Amino acid sequence: MIKKIAAAITAVGGYVPPDKLTNFDLEKMVDTNDEWIRTRTGITERRILKGEGLATSDMVVPAVKDLLHKRGIEASEIDCMIVATVTPDMVFPATANIACDKLGAKNAWGFDLSAACSGFLYAVTTGASLIESGRYKKVVVVGADKMSAIVDYTDRNTCVLFGDGAGAVLLEPNFEGYGVLDSILRSDGSGAQYLHMKAGGSLRPASIETVTNKEHNIFQDGQPVFKFAVKGMADVSAELLERNNLTGDDIAWLVPHQANKRIIDATANRMGLNPEKVMLNIQRYGNTTAATIPLCLWEWKHQINKGDLIVLAAFGGGFTWGATLVKWEY
Repeated sequence: MIKKIAAAITAVGGYVPPDKLTNFDLEKMVDTNDEWIRTRTGITERRILKGEGLATSDMVVPAVKDLLHKRGIEASEIDCMIVATVTPDMVFPATANIACDKLGAKNAWGFDLSAACSGFLYAVTTGASLIESGRYKKVVVVGADKMSAIVDYTDRNTCVLFGDGAGAVLLEPNFEGYGVLDSILRSDGSGAQYLHMKAGGSLRPASIETVTNKEHNIFQDGQPVFKFAVKGMADVSAELLERNNLTGDDIAWLVPHQANKRIIDATANRMGLNPEKVMLNIQRYGNTTAATIPLCLWEWKHQINKGDLIVLAAFGGGFTWGATLVKWEY
C-alpha cells in the first residue's frame, strides 16, 4: 500500500528589523496616545526596516538563512520558494526570484503570492500541494512585508497598526501523518472597497495625481473590516474543527493573524479555546501582514511538541480569510 504524502513543516525561520517604533514615538507624529492604541489594538511597538535601498527581500533572506541553518541544509537544496507579500521589491520580477538570487538558491523556481494578511495561509496550502504531488521535496514558504513602505504616517487610524518582518517555513514530504492536514480558504472581492491600495496597478498607474493624493498608501475603513474579520476568522476556524471532528480541547495552539487582539479573542472564544493556547506577539510587532503567522511559529517553536495539532487562522484585505490544520512534525 502506498502511503499518502503529507507536507510537514520541518524548520522555521524568522527575521524582524532592529529598529523599533513605539506608541510613544507615534504620539509625536500623529494625534494619538499609548493608551488609545493599546486598548483598541493590543500593540505597544512595531519593527521598521530602515536604511537606503532595503526592501522586502532583505527580510526574506535572513529569515530563510535562519531556517536553512536550523535544518542543516544549503540554499541549493531548495526546490521552490513561495513569497506571500503585498509589498514586493518591485512589480516584477518576483521578490521570490530576487531572494533566491541573494541566497544562492540556484536550483529553485519561485513566485510571489498576493492575498494580503491571509497570504501565508494561501502560500502554505499551495506549497503543500506541490509536496503532495510528489514532484518536490523542499518547498520554502515565506510571509514577508515591509508595511512601512505603504503606510501613511499622517493617518492615525492606520499608521499605528503595521510593522515590518518576515517568517519562513520549510515543507518536506512526510509519510507518518504529520503536516498540513486540511485547509479552508475563502475570498470575497466585494470587500475590496474597505481595505485596499488604490493606485500602482493597471487601474490607476502611478502619476503626480496619485502620489499627491496618497493613493499608494493603505486605505482601511476600520469598522466594516473589523466586523467582517471577527466573523470570517472565527467562523472558518470553527468550521475547520467541525469538519475534522475536533473540539478546542484537541487543539494545542491557535496561531492567529496578529491584526487586532479583539479579533483574536473572538476567534479563540468561538473555538472554545483557553487564552493560554493562543499565540500572541502583536504587542511587540504589530500587524506584519503575511509575516504574522510564521513569526509566531518562529517565536513559539520550542513550545510546540511533536504531534501537536495547531490551527493557523487569518483574515486580510480583499477580503481573504482562512484556517489551516497542521499536525506538528518536529
